[in-house]
Amino acid sequence: MVQAAGSDRWRAILDVHPPHPDRAMEDCWSPVAGGITAPKGFQASGVAAGLKPSGARDLAVVVAPPGASCAGVFTRNQVRAACVDLCAERLQRTGGKARAVIVNAGQANACTGDMARAESERITTALAQRLNLPPEQIQICSTGVIGQPLPMDRLLKGQVSLTAELAATKEAAAAAAEAILTTDLVSKHYALEAQIGERRVRLGGMAKGSGMIHPDMATMLAFVTCDAGVDPQWWQQALQAAVDRSLNAVTVDGDTSTNDTVLAFAAGPPLPTEHLPQLALGLERLCCGLAKAVARDGEGATCLLEVQVTGTATAAEARTVARTVCGSSLVKTAIHGRDPNWGRIVAAAGRAGVPLDPDALALRIGPHPLLKDGRPLAVDLATVRRYLQERAGGAYLQDDCVEIHLVVGTGPASGSAWGCDLSQEYIRINAHYTT
Repeated sequence: MVQAAGSDRWRAILDVHPPHPDRAMEDCWSPVAGGITAPKGFQASGVAAGLKPSGARDLAVVVAPPGASCAGVFTRNQVRAACVDLCAERLQRTGGKARAVIVNAGQANACTGDMARAESERITTALAQRLNLPPEQIQICSTGVIGQPLPMDRLLKGQVSLTAELAATKEAAAAAAEAILTTDLVSKHYALEAQIGERRVRLGGMAKGSGMIHPDMATMLAFVTCDAGVDPQWWQQALQAAVDRSLNAVTVDGDTSTNDTVLAFAAGPPLPTEHLPQLALGLERLCCGLAKAVARDGEGATCLLEVQVTGTATAAEARTVARTVCGSSLVKTAIHGRDPNWGRIVAAAGRAGVPLDPDALALRIGPHPLLKDGRPLAVDLATVRRYLQERAGGAYLQDDCVEIHLVVGTGPASGSAWGCDLSQEYIRINAHYTT
């Protein structure tokens, strides 16, 4: 998406250190507190500007240090909000540079005609003046009900407290993560730290997403910060690779939004090129953490669903099969009913459009083998049912994950996807979303 200013030197670095981390590499990343502000130099805030009828926080901002690289991945939905186009155009014009993003929750500001673009530009211009930055350096994201314009007076007035409360604290990060939510039940923020060479590097992130979640770019709003300086071109490719393996591997309901955006900021002392693969590994791990949190918080969900597929020719094929199984309404309802109906799983895999060998199929739900060499195994289904019941009663994002392992052939590749069960609560929430 971003054609950043890249020299022959950086093109050579991309060839030697591609943004696809070696899976055998030592994973030195560990969780730390702080969320989006954990990396040095980043500030955030979140306030209640009156955009939500509930009076909850609904306006957030993240500000990066000078010289920040910014990468973006955006919805491929042909019906997309004006703010998405504005973000993509600005990254193109600046060569992958940005200093801040402002996010409103409550109104998507999509499908409202030319007014949507004008309002997005007005909002970012006002913020740019407050931060003493060029408008081109400001990104904007909106989330909420499609077809609803922004209450501009409230939003512009809310920028006063938004900028006044900017801070590099974990409290400010938590406020920002709360302010971007819509139907989410919980905030989603995460940070990692690693010793890379002679320095400590941190990655921070926050996301929102609960419904209208399906792979076709990034499937929600998500924001990443990093306190290592990197070339914008490499950063863009690293983000795309990480998103493909994580945020693009989740599905809740098969729908892709008009506003889906992932933005990643990186600013700080340059990281030596030999350490770029380690940074790419951390970026992928951070995005996987956010992806799992989004899938688990699916509207009405009672458990997380993780499908691991092996035996394909390529990792992309494995992820396609895994996403198809995760997205199957029959699989999702069976999981919700604690029904070990494994036939639905292999049937979904068979329609994924990926070559598979029926005689090589093997399936395991949790620790329980159900299928081998394409033939069912003798198993106590009541035991499998208890496993599903225990997962639904497990602690949030700790032991509430139903694991499905599927072998579809003898190929060398593997891949994973994440989803959730489908409950009557999902219907209730979405049947009355605007009322």
